[in-house]
Amino acid sequence: CKEYGADEIVIYGSEKLDKDGQKDLSNKLKEKSKKGGFDIIYDPIGDCYSEPALRSINWKGRYLVIGFAAGEIPKIPLNLALLKGCEIVGVFWGAFTGHEPKQNISNIIEIGKLMSNKKINPFISKQLPMQSATEAIKLIADRKVLGKVVLVNQ
Repeated sequence: CKEYGADEIVIYGSEKLDKDGQKDLSNKLKEKSKKGGFDIIYDPIGDCYSEPALRSINWKGRYLVIGFAAGEIPKIPLNLALLKGCEIVGVFWGAFTGHEPKQNISNIIEIGKLMSNKKINPFISKQLPMQSATEAIKLIADRKVLGKVVLVNQ
């Protein structure tokens, strides 16, 4: 992850966390922050990991809800948003592309520029021909992908 731009890494395992485990994770996350909390949290995991992540956010931070790869949709105590003065923002790219197509195109162009200027370097774990799209979707659904699967015209 550090090779791809992560400043810090916390390995949290795959077991469900009880309240003590959640508290430990929150403390580990806070320790990794230079300011005692994070300004932005990108959460594609959900489940029992969301609350400890939100507890590690800075005052006026932004918590991005991306998905629920760990399974359960978490029930977040809303008093955390009040106590932290933070925003909890849903990020659903599929809906975004329909509601804001011009902004989506602009974002894709910007991402392309960042990639060609080597400002971002996404990890591509597998390239498949376009006709293997079904296989690519199955790999993602079966959680056998690290990084991105790219479909290529041949």
